[in-house]
Amino acid sequence: MSIFTGAGVAIVTPMNQDGSVNYDKLGELIEQQIAGKTDAIIICGTTGESSTLSHEEHLECIKYTVEKTAKRIPVIAGTGSNCTDTAIYLSTEAEKYGADGVLLVTPYYNKATQNGLAEHFIRIASAIQIPAVLYNVPSRTGCNILPETVIHIAKEAKNVVAIKEASSNISQVAKLAALIREENLEFDIYSGNDDQIIPVLALGGKGVISVLSNIAPENTHNIVQAYLDGDIKTSLDLQLQAISLIDALFCEVNPIPVKAALNLMGMNVGGLRRPLTTMEDVNQAKLKKAMEEYGIL
Repeated sequence: MSIFTGAGVAIVTPMNQDGSVNYDKLGELIEQQIAGKTDAIIICGTTGESSTLSHEEHLECIKYTVEKTAKRIPVIAGTGSNCTDTAIYLSTEAEKYGADGVLLVTPYYNKATQNGLAEHFIRIASAIQIPAVLYNVPSRTGCNILPETVIHIAKEAKNVVAIKEASSNISQVAKLAALIREENLEFDIYSGNDDQIIPVLALGGKGVISVLSNIAPENTHNIVQAYLDGDIKTSLDLQLQAISLIDALFCEVNPIPVKAALNLMGMNVGGLRRPLTTMEDVNQAKLKKAMEEYGIL
């Protein structure tokens, strides 16, 4: 059974002026997302600046989100690491807090072999009972999980139930979908790219783990829902209407633009942890123009 179907938000981590985590603002964002029909909250992922949170902050964000969401929609905790033992620790703690699942990024920098990737994910999954979602984003990690490796992991660790596919390689997603069908596995694919929601849905995907949802939750939900309801035209119209905005949201490394967008909308989510820096003026102007054309400014 899927952890969620639809659009899950890869939510930002709001910061106070002194750089500390702003939990009150995080609570506001969670409420706005639920009101906006978001189908799941993904906390402490890439967009949540997990790589610059301390372990204490990381776990407190997960705990806070689980408690604030109160089972109204699923909470998936980003607990991946390039250290297997650290990922196990974060994952077991997230399970104790009541997270509905964990999101496990490929080990960055180490660049493990396919055998190493399989062992890494199987060890983490074996330490918990809740579902795990693999996260494939080679552009950030330097490491790609091949479809055959995903299938091996899913067979060996039954609670590895899905993948967030952000490789941008639709041919690879198609091969994975074919192998899932061939092996008769219950295994879900989520788009990790907002500009590829419909292509992944067309290959049997269950939805998207989205950056766009931070600023347009209902529209992102509707892209998926319309497609699943069989209204392909509406889904396509919504996807294409968002392309310029999506492009602007990734004109600098995520989450620089989406935090800038939220601040432009008056959400006051604060700044970024270094080494991420304030958005360049020319790109901020591009983002603002795209938001105005999309109708959210």
